[in-house]
Amino acid sequence: MTFTDREILETVRMFELETLDIRTTTLGISLLDCADPDLESACEKVYTKILHHGANLVAVANSIQADYGIPIVNKRVAVTPIAWVAAASGAEDLVPFARAMDAAAAAIGVDFIGGFTAYVEKGFTRADLALFESIPSALASTERVCSSVALASTRAGINMDAVVRFAKAVQATAQRTAGAGGIGCAKLVCFCNAVPDNPFVAGAHVGVGEPETVLNVGVSGPGVVRSALARLGPEADLLSVAETIKRTAFKITRMGELVGREAARRLSTSFGIVDVSLAPTPAAGDSVAEILELIGVDRAGGSGSTAALALLTDAVKKGGAMASSSVGGLSGAFIPVSEDAGMIRAVEEGALTLHKLEAMTAVCSVGIDMVAVPGDTPVATLTGIIADAMAIGMVNQKTTAVRIIPVPGKRPGDKVEWGGLLGTAIVQDPGSAGCRRLFARGGRIPAPLVGYRN
Repeated sequence: MTFTDREILETVRMFELETLDIRTTTLGISLLDCADPDLESACEKVYTKILHHGANLVAVANSIQADYGIPIVNKRVAVTPIAWVAAASGAEDLVPFARAMDAAAAAIGVDFIGGFTAYVEKGFTRADLALFESIPSALASTERVCSSVALASTRAGINMDAVVRFAKAVQATAQRTAGAGGIGCAKLVCFCNAVPDNPFVAGAHVGVGEPETVLNVGVSGPGVVRSALARLGPEADLLSVAETIKRTAFKITRMGELVGREAARRLSTSFGIVDVSLAPTPAAGDSVAEILELIGVDRAGGSGSTAALALLTDAVKKGGAMASSSVGGLSGAFIPVSEDAGMIRAVEEGALTLHKLEAMTAVCSVGIDMVAVPGDTPVATLTGIIADAMAIGMVNQKTTAVRIIPVPGKRPGDKVEWGGLLGTAIVQDPGSAGCRRLFARGGRIPAPLVGYRN
């Protein structure tokens, strides 16, 4: 991979002035061979294997940052879904696995570890049920562990029984971490059409088709795209806007693949994918909402926001695909509300509502993400919000996700300060109407006709 002098200078400007960074280098580690009928032995194997393969991840990332001058913000590990690993033990409490993961993550110095995960879009195994029951305690008693569950897919439909269980797990996790504003729920996400090579938490995990170890990279550049559109000016037509975004995403992806391949080489592992996703932060200018406003909407969440977001997401994907044959993960645009200064402002002004976020879910990577709701939001309401997002993904053959945080003691309009990358949340009104009679029927919403392709 070669670069011209002009490309190098452009990239330096992106780092120095436009907040471009490698958001995460995520080392995937298969734990399938850690399964053991003895719970204690299985947990010991999990700890040992993560320690063995992940010991040099942070040092390698830091060395690449020093050698190339490329900021690498997070270093993470993703592992095989723990429900698969724990099945052999027959354990009903899987919190010991979470603690083993957390201890290993602390020992190697990574920010987060994903993989306290289950796939239940068609039903539950005993281990899946155990994992669901263990989620609140696991997230309340660990610092770095992230949990995700696959509740639906285009091929299987929506497991409504699982949606209800997940909503209850969200509520219980919020209560267990009430002293920190329900923050445990920030490490908990559900998916339709889950992606097995996603490097971003809370959904990072390693699917069965992945190798023994693999290095995936997530690149983020809202500030770069924002600056490029600002230079383009308001007189440019929408095709020019899309082309500018596409060219910018191309440059970002090239940089990400360079880092990913070099990190994989230094770790003596295989390079997996580069996920080029516009993942915002609370930092000034690092906002997807402000990109939408530069494209032409008055305020993110207002009329036209879904159309502008569709343009943005498509152009990012096209630019990534032009730059690399290894684009994967979720690749597109994230709109985590509490982590985006422009989104926070839009919620404060009443422009961005939970209902609009649902509509925007249809065209972005993750729509209902880092959304705060009152702590006393009923399970029936949470279930409906989650099921609606799963339905959008199922019918449209795309990945959708929900990361929603009931904040104990807070009401609509209240502010919650989580700090750091998690930012500031304005508690939103989820409405009073739920769907108790819908989920009381039980069973699955069947797969749509498009799911029968073969």
